[in-house]
Amino acid sequence: MLDTFFRGVFDSDLTSVISVSDFMMCMICALVIGVILALCYMHGARYTKSFVATLALLPAIVCVIIMMVNGNIGAGVAVAGAFSLVRFRSVPGSAKEIGAIFLAMGTGLVVGMGYLGYGFLFALILGGVSVLYNHLDFGAKKQYSLYKTLHITIPEDLDYTGVFDEIFQEYTSEFEIMQVKTTNMGSLFKLIYNIKLNDAGKEKELIDKLRCRNGNLEISISKQETVVGEL
Repeated sequence: MLDTFFRGVFDSDLTSVISVSDFMMCMICALVIGVILALCYMHGARYTKSFVATLALLPAIVCVIIMMVNGNIGAGVAVAGAFSLVRFRSVPGSAKEIGAIFLAMGTGLVVGMGYLGYGFLFALILGGVSVLYNHLDFGAKKQYSLYKTLHITIPEDLDYTGVFDEIFQEYTSEFEIMQVKTTNMGSLFKLIYNIKLNDAGKEKELIDKLRCRNGNLEISISKQETVVGEL
């Protein structure tokens, strides 16, 4: 009776049926692998509860889908198309988040094909390497604290063309104006610069010099806004 209940409506004598015990074993292995990958991702990284919970479940989800496809080429193509929609239906993520999702999907694929040992080995190796890279701060930009984004407000009667170049040449090694826009009904201009400081300890001194030049209007400085590392 139990075998009949878990038999597909469209199964035939030519179709291999997955036993309940094999199904449960693959599911449990995929869930354990998902927890391992989630713990590796959580190590030393900022994360949200919803993302790590999804990451822990993703290998099991992919595993079940692959087991149900079970060699059916048409169903495999349909699954690939469904997965491709996930990227376009979600908000943009960082490269690290997308990499973690692909890793979870990859392990789910391996387990769903029945290679439980390879699935654990794949997860442990890649998860361990991810933790190691994060611990070593692999790929971190040297002197990252020197790269800043500077917002300066100036009155409309001040010509912004090269007005701060003399100060930038003294306190920065690189500077580039990124955007100019009007504000306050056109009575003020807002300038946005990307700069690289010569000395992070002279940040306040730089701001004081700029205040003298822009009439003591608003100035803000922050970590440089960049999306170079994002997908």
